[in-house]
Amino acid sequence: MERGSNYRLLQLKEILFNETDEYHDIGINELIEKLRLAAGDVRFDKRTVKRDLQTLDDMDFEIVNNQGRYGKTLYSHQARLFETYQLRLIIDAILSARFITTNEKEKLIKKVKNLTSHHIAKTLPEPIVFSQSANIDYERVKLNIDSVHRAISDGKVLTYQYGKFNVKKEFVYHRDGSRYHVEPYALIWQNDYYYLIGVFQDTNEIRHYRLDRIRDIAVSEETFKKKDFNLQEYVNQSFHMFAGEEMRIKIRFHNSLVNVVLDRFGQDADIRALDDAHFVLSTKAKLSDGLINWILTWGNRAKVLSPEHLVERIREQIRQMNDVYAHD
Repeated sequence: MERGSNYRLLQLKEILFNETDEYHDIGINELIEKLRLAAGDVRFDKRTVKRDLQTLDDMDFEIVNNQGRYGKTLYSHQARLFETYQLRLIIDAILSARFITTNEKEKLIKKVKNLTSHHIAKTLPEPIVFSQSANIDYERVKLNIDSVHRAISDGKVLTYQYGKFNVKKEFVYHRDGSRYHVEPYALIWQNDYYYLIGVFQDTNEIRHYRLDRIRDIAVSEETFKKKDFNLQEYVNQSFHMFAGEEMRIKIRFHNSLVNVVLDRFGQDADIRALDDAHFVLSTKAKLSDGLINWILTWGNRAKVLSPEHLVERIREQIRQMNDVYAHD
């Protein structure tokens, strides 16, 4: 096939991809006109373009023929790697990520929109609607994501420094700036932040680290063998209720909180009606300040029934809160 026909096929494919979809099609004359403009005023024969359409269809670039007004044949390409709702899910995830700068969101969304027709792309949201201030940590997070992803893929140990900000907004290193050596198991996005989950070699414990708090990350040449690890279980226990001693708890909730509880513990949560106004949740959770604070969030609409030592922890927290306001 000569160079001219190669170019024509590519142009025809691009026109159909960009200009047509399941709701928009195009006639042969309009196709020829768009080809002429793209090729620099070159003339094309209808029979040649129709053969090209058949060639594209034979090459699995599906061409759909529909009958238009007055028996006119219309052509479209409808097969897409992503459905429209899937593109919307991707874009909404990008827009909701607080750590991504507006400038980067614009770039990402522009690329996502190139995965569908111009018509559908126009219906997808623009990042300007969700404008936000620039996140100075984003450049660092991007590099950290790349390093962590590569280390997980290659089975290599990561080394880095770790810390957090103090009240003066100064970044303070943990362990006096000593480097962490971590066997990376997973990279997850939870609660608007990226986390590395892996084995901290000093203690051989599974831990998680926020990527925006990692500094000077490096992929070492040291390899490791991944041990059995239930990622979902770790996320459920460590992120939903933070870390701590695991125990079985019972909490009475007002019925208005049933969806809050299901959002937190999942549709399989063990909940049972207690009376017309309340239900009881029975579940395993880790005893921690995070758990206590979450329970106190709901005020008099949540009451711990057991175990007794958790009830006492809640009472003590309430006493301390009362003291804060009593001494003002």
